[in-house]
Amino acid sequence: MEAERVTEVRVSAYTVPTDFPESDGTLEWNATTVVLVEIWSGTTRGLGFTYGDLSTAGIVDHVLSPLVLGHDPMAISSAWLKQLRRVRNFTRPGIASLAIAAVDSALWDLKARLLDMPLVSLLGRVRDTIPVYGSGGFTSYSTEQVQAQFREWAAIGIKKMKMKVGRDPDQDVSRVKAAREAIGPELELFVDANGAYTRKQALEFAERFAAFRVRWFEEPVSSDDLAWIHFPFRIPNGLELTERL
Repeated sequence: MEAERVTEVRVSAYTVPTDFPESDGTLEWNATTVVLVEIWSGTTRGLGFTYGDLSTAGIVDHVLSPLVLGHDPMAISSAWLKQLRRVRNFTRPGIASLAIAAVDSALWDLKARLLDMPLVSLLGRVRDTIPVYGSGGFTSYSTEQVQAQFREWAAIGIKKMKMKVGRDPDQDVSRVKAAREAIGPELELFVDANGAYTRKQALEFAERFAAFRVRWFEEPVSSDDLAWIHFPFRIPNGLELTERL
């Protein structure tokens, strides 16, 4: 029997407006661009996606697709390496990695479908279930909007909520307090500063958020602040920080 090969690669992009202007500690937006990659082997299709600038779709279409066409859909690692080598001269991080990720996801989906098995089984299941958390509470939302969103999530059984902080540090503690009041004492509350704080601010707010049982503090400082890796600090009891290696 002839070996299966990738016979077609399609890429499309859609810019989807948000229902309300959104912002976090360092960025504002009112739409998100989603790049979809469809990879075919005969009549079987694999689907992958990423979000990013429209130029991501151009890289898939003009740079990566020729590498994948005719490739063995069972040999995903070699396809990935070919793509990495091809983007060397216009840098791997950023848009190029977004494009490769969408193609790679589509190839894995295609392989699972060709083998007629769930993707989770192909990759290797680690656990039977995972907890869900709601991510929102944008800094562009009023306190009332954050509370309403979190109460709605709690009503459908979501037990962990994440909100954005850092846009207006003077208001962050009161917003976190209001979020805690909305969900009560038992549900878990997370915050994400998206790198908006300085190191000293991060330490101060870690202490202040702990008073409202914040369980997770994401991106307290910029990931470009490499000195943070060696910055001494004390983590309040029960609080986890990201961006520290």
